[in-house]
Amino acid sequence: MTIATALDALSSLLGERLSRSKSELELHARSESYFPPVVPDAIAYPQSLSDVQGLVKICAEHRCPMIGWGAGTSLEGHGLAVRGGVVVDFTRMNKLLELRPADMDVTVQPGVTREALNEELRATGLFFPVDPGANATLGGMAMTRASGTTTVRYGSMRDNVLGMQVVLADGRVIRTGTRARKSAAGYDLTALMLGSEGTLGLVTELTLKLHGIPEATSAGICAFPDMHAAVSAVMETIQMGIPMARIEFVDAATARAFTAYSGMAMSEAPHLLVEFHGSDASVAQDAERFAEIVADHGASTFRWSAREEERRALWALRHNGYYAILASRKGARALVTDICVPISRLADAVEQTQADIAASLIPGPILGHVGDGNFHAILLINPDQPAEIEEAKRLSHRMAERALALGGTCTGEHGIGMGKTGYMRAEHGDGWDVMGQIKTALDPMNLMNPGKLVPAR
Repeated sequence: MTIATALDALSSLLGERLSRSKSELELHARSESYFPPVVPDAIAYPQSLSDVQGLVKICAEHRCPMIGWGAGTSLEGHGLAVRGGVVVDFTRMNKLLELRPADMDVTVQPGVTREALNEELRATGLFFPVDPGANATLGGMAMTRASGTTTVRYGSMRDNVLGMQVVLADGRVIRTGTRARKSAAGYDLTALMLGSEGTLGLVTELTLKLHGIPEATSAGICAFPDMHAAVSAVMETIQMGIPMARIEFVDAATARAFTAYSGMAMSEAPHLLVEFHGSDASVAQDAERFAEIVADHGASTFRWSAREEERRALWALRHNGYYAILASRKGARALVTDICVPISRLADAVEQTQADIAASLIPGPILGHVGDGNFHAILLINPDQPAEIEEAKRLSHRMAERALALGGTCTGEHGIGMGKTGYMRAEHGDGWDVMGQIKTALDPMNLMNPGKLVPAR
């Protein structure tokens, strides 16, 4: 029993929806980060639960690895077939299955993207809030427990997934959770699957919590003399109970990249980008109170607007941040890394990271979700220069160690994949072994995305 015999059987099951073309294999061989290409043996495009269940049973029989794939936007090599096998691309399972406006929930297939879902919801007065920036698939977002710019108000995928349908490594189909908003009935299998990175099963349906579109929205931007002043202003805003929907920061290097990329003039200084949701009166009041707070911390004039086109321009700037930074060094690739620390330690973590980068061989602009204590460094490298790649890894290592020393985590939202397994023992101790035991219990042949997240075997 070999991968080759598995592919023969899968070809009978899926027909032309099993691809071994060079272009398809190369497309699924790379990530958005620095990892070298890893070519899988084939790409499967399931369209239904029965397709996935049949695929899993064949792969289990022939001991062929299976690697789930959404939009391919992960940053720690999650979707790379490092031990060969079949990449299971869910982009054709992209249907909205049932919308229940009265209960404010929806059931979708895993290949639906967050933007496509919100487009479908436009006429309902509801929306799905989790916004990692990339137009990722909801299945991929669940498997990486994604968060993003709106987490400070609406939470991450952990808070917005009510349940899932999952095909386990032996072909069994389970449903985790219910549509009820709470439960005390046994182990929380939904939470177990969220963030499992496809190592425990393949998700085929998700039931998601929806939220009401706010009556009014305002957004704005201001600059600060240094990062400590910006973070202090955020802490006071949170302590005052001002309900922020988004609060993002960018450092001076990122502001410079934004200006060059978009033409929207920003001073070369740390900035906060914020958004408020509520009624017309409340968002105006929140913006005015926020302006008073940031002024006390030395900020420039807080410029805000409730006009949709101006808000969209502001957040387009932030969502295109990766591409703006990448464009700031011609021909560069990026090692993109993130950490998360208690918010009181955020300024220290950012400033120490900036000092490390300033003393290094490479540039590395910083941006992040200041309301969560989570930030990213975009470490720009010449892929043809091994010394720069090693320097980026060294800086990333310093960041992870710093986060753990400050009571934080080696990754706030990018996940572990194969890029950060080296920090799991330090962060979780014996808990990492427990994760490995869960993996062994549910996937004894180690076929579900092997080589990722858990101890090697």
